[in-house]
Amino acid sequence: MNLEEQINGELKTAMLSKNEAAVRSLRAIKQAILIAKTSGSGDLKKEDEIKMLQKLVKQRKESVDIYQQQNRADLAGPELEEIAIIEKYLPSMLSEDEIRAGLKTIISGMGNVGPQEMGKVMGAATKHFAGKADNKMVSLLVKELLGGS
Repeated sequence: MNLEEQINGELKTAMLSKNEAAVRSLRAIKQAILIAKTSGSGDLKKEDEIKMLQKLVKQRKESVDIYQQQNRADLAGPELEEIAIIEKYLPSMLSEDEIRAGLKTIISGMGNVGPQEMGKVMGAATKHFAGKADNKMVSLLVKELLGGS
């Protein structure tokens, strides 16, 4: 069962149970899927689905930050609910220790690298951790491991 079929089934269930947060979130996912399918080649690959879901989560996190800065908990609450629902469809993210271990392997495979080669390391790390790790976390750890902090 692909993501679109799964979302459609769960959307019906959420509508029947009158779960407004789930309905909002699932409709947003469904809309993003339809936009991606019509603008692209038709079928979405798993990597494209993950990128799309991560983008939806990132948009909501940015909204939450803005709402919290403006002391609008009434608006931040629904966004946080949507984040929790959308994240259920993402693969589990790697822990900091797992990312650090992977980065050490990547860096040792590149030979003698210093802070000036951060771009090279980040390029390899981004490909290696695609969809499995937050790029901000990866960037911070790369800086730390290369001695640039």
